[in-house]
Amino acid sequence: MSDPVYIVGIDLGTTNTVVAYTSVAVSADRRPDIAFFDIPQTVAPGEVARQRLLPSFLMAPGPHDTPPGALTLPWGDDGPFTVGEFAKQRGAELPHRLISSSKSWLCSPLVDRDKPILPWNAPEGCPRLSPVAASARILGHVRSAWNHRMAVGADGQDTRRLLENQEIYLTVPASFDAVARELTVRAAREAGLSGVTLLEEPTAAFYAWIHDSGDAWREAVQEGDRVLVCDIGGGTSDFSMISVGAADGRLTLERVAVGSHLLVGGDNMDLALAHFLARKLSQSGTRIDTARMQSLWQNSRRAKEILLSGTQGDAVPITLLGRGGSLIGGSIRTELQRGDAEQVVVEGFFPACDRNAAPAAPAPSGLRELGLSYEADPAVTRHLAAFVRRMDRPGATQARPTAVLFNGGVMKAPVLQQRILSVLDAWAGDNAGAKVRALSGADCDLAVAKGAAYYGMALRGKGLRIRSGLSRSYYLAVAAAMPAVPGLPAPVKALCVAPFGMEEGTVTQMPAQTFILAVGEAATFELMGSLERPEDKAGEVVEDWADTLSPVALLETTLPGRPGAAVPVTIEVRLTEVGTLEVWCVAIEDGRRWKLEFNVREQER
Repeated sequence: MSDPVYIVGIDLGTTNTVVAYTSVAVSADRRPDIAFFDIPQTVAPGEVARQRLLPSFLMAPGPHDTPPGALTLPWGDDGPFTVGEFAKQRGAELPHRLISSSKSWLCSPLVDRDKPILPWNAPEGCPRLSPVAASARILGHVRSAWNHRMAVGADGQDTRRLLENQEIYLTVPASFDAVARELTVRAAREAGLSGVTLLEEPTAAFYAWIHDSGDAWREAVQEGDRVLVCDIGGGTSDFSMISVGAADGRLTLERVAVGSHLLVGGDNMDLALAHFLARKLSQSGTRIDTARMQSLWQNSRRAKEILLSGTQGDAVPITLLGRGGSLIGGSIRTELQRGDAEQVVVEGFFPACDRNAAPAAPAPSGLRELGLSYEADPAVTRHLAAFVRRMDRPGATQARPTAVLFNGGVMKAPVLQQRILSVLDAWAGDNAGAKVRALSGADCDLAVAKGAAYYGMALRGKGLRIRSGLSRSYYLAVAAAMPAVPGLPAPVKALCVAPFGMEEGTVTQMPAQTFILAVGEAATFELMGSLERPEDKAGEVVEDWADTLSPVALLETTLPGRPGAAVPVTIEVRLTEVGTLEVWCVAIEDGRRWKLEFNVREQER
């Protein structure tokens, strides 16, 4: 690959996909200019327009849904699925042909994410894609659109500017597990984008706020502040906490906590509104069947976005097309009022609650329908209470945020921001002091992509880095090379592979030490952790570790190679930006590499 021309941030969102970029050639003393790539997409049959947001929707039109060739893009046919604005709008009328929330399916362990299961519950004969393939189609559209617009020079294609040759940072929810992150990387690879770097969405949003604030960010926060990044999008709710400290007379930033994976977001709210409207229609004698319920769900999404923005009207009309030969005559019409939308969303998903409130546990059921594993309790505020309490320390003042940075499409609604702030203030009680404040200036739709591009510049020394070092040390168990003794278990030593404070994005090599790796047969690799050994260094072998190390993960795998072979290797360790500990075993003889991967994010919470 040639040297990149641009640093590109891609927010592959549940609802929208956004692309931001900046030139690599920016001097270190100048704040980088970050631009957005307006993505060409079909907005109506035969009409292509550039839009900042690419709706993360795919639709496979039927033979009579659009005229032949009406969905052809400037770079050629996109296959049976169209991506973007037209897919979103037309798909609301044809929900059995619409793929939405494919990102949420990436983190669902209940289904085979490589099988063509979307659209979920689509009738026989409808084209389907796997969650991975659907995500790859969206990224593939971005790649084709970029290369069509950005990589065409006077003499034809400029390969230096092809998207696949740029430095790409792709964002994921902070709470994505190792499997979902790996599937995201695979989707990017299937789209022709290899070598992407993952970055957590809430952290990216904070980077965008730093960029937009310029030097003024140091006036907006102070030492001792704890900034809650409240990121609620179409499919997930993500919480992260960033602590503001000081060193050498300058403010520092450290990401100190990440919330659990919460599959509750705009999709849940849209469905709640759809059920509200269905009940309203049933009271007037109109019953909504399953197919029309899907359409009502998609239409409720659009109505919610309009009403909760607080800028347009007090009601949004909704029309459900008829079926069969009565598409017009059999239509159903209703409307969603602003007051009803606020009541359903605010009180249903952001109720006032005590700081000690806990999310409701799922109701016991011996049998339930296969689908996305939505949270049993839709109350975001109760999940937030559980997140904040996890940071309490015995004998210390109860932890609470002092400021909030809102992000995600759901949090564009002023009424929801105010509810979050009022709930946080209520938790402080008589010890409130200053009220929790909202950090202003963030664009909830665009911040993540912009922040990802800024992060790329920060890695090059042209921006501020948020520290997110490990809160404990991690070790791999190593069988000792000692004679067997009857009646005594084989001794096990502990190799420190990731020391306390190791920052994400860091690579550590241990070339001076040689170990023997078993390949070609089943083997077990044990990862251990310790809060009590902060002084151990990477590569240090600990022999007497009784009671100071505890188990973290046990990986059972068969590494490729000749069965029974013992390969001399050195160790290389990388802690990724999303909390994956990659231990690479590198063969001394020929440089072959084997990767052991552990998710340490759960331990760091």
